[in-house]
Amino acid sequence: MKTTALQRAGILIALFFLFSFNAWSAENLKPFMLVASNATDFNTAVESTKNKLQSGGFDIVGEYSPYAGAEVIVVSSDELKASAAKTKFGGYGAVVRVSVTKDGDKIEVAYSNPVYWADAYRLDNDQADVAAKLITALGDAKPFGSEKGLTAKKLRKYHYMAFMPYFDDPEKLGGADSYADLLAKINSNLEAGKSGIKKVYEVKIPGKDETVIGVAMTKGAAADKSIMGKIDIAGTRHTAHLPYEMLVSGDKAYALSAKFRIALSFPDLSMIGKGSFVEIMDAPPAIKEQLSTLTK
Repeated sequence: MKTTALQRAGILIALFFLFSFNAWSAENLKPFMLVASNATDFNTAVESTKNKLQSGGFDIVGEYSPYAGAEVIVVSSDELKASAAKTKFGGYGAVVRVSVTKDGDKIEVAYSNPVYWADAYRLDNDQADVAAKLITALGDAKPFGSEKGLTAKKLRKYHYMAFMPYFDDPEKLGGADSYADLLAKINSNLEAGKSGIKKVYEVKIPGKDETVIGVAMTKGAAADKSIMGKIDIAGTRHTAHLPYEMLVSGDKAYALSAKFRIALSFPDLSMIGKGSFVEIMDAPPAIKEQLSTLTK
């Protein structure tokens, strides 16, 4: 069977992405990807991004505006969910967070780099296929979010500094008699807006009693707007850090420690000074406390 010139070109492009993304495992990775865009209108950019994601084979599972000039679109896919199902607490990796941010006269379209987060969440593959699919959907993109980045090996053992939590040191938020009871309790509290928390998305992990829930946090030191207003203040915006998530696994609920989760999105953040961890030192306990109320 003969192939057309267009088919041959498609094969070459696919091979290019395959080799390019496989090569990432040997290079330093960064938390986000910035899409090449000449968008000038915020609302148009949001709608265009959503259309491209859906046309590219992604399911939009939720979206929200954490503050003015920012929209986060959360997507999943069969590939993401299947990968998430293979490892302990892999549910965190079932989504990709896509952001549209107005920064002055610029419109930035960005997303969480699936290769970076796959290693951070200790998944059993590097999500290179998802990364290639995102570039096909949204266009050329370049990594950002850290000056030097981190190797895959370091990400799989990541912690911000000595005595700080790792991936496998999650916050324990509470439990119930069963997975179904706990999920129902959490959703009931979310619907009621308990602790000012609102649901952004919910994704069931196939083949296991596990669900990841993304939430908008609006009160006190845990508020998305408060945290980002203190640390996301220079350079290309890290809006795709949001939203925070919790994981219902079996009859217990967990969340990644904010000292781990925030550091992954801001690996170059200093400990002291302007725009540093000291400025959000009240956030980690506040996030845990507020998320815990959802299980009660």
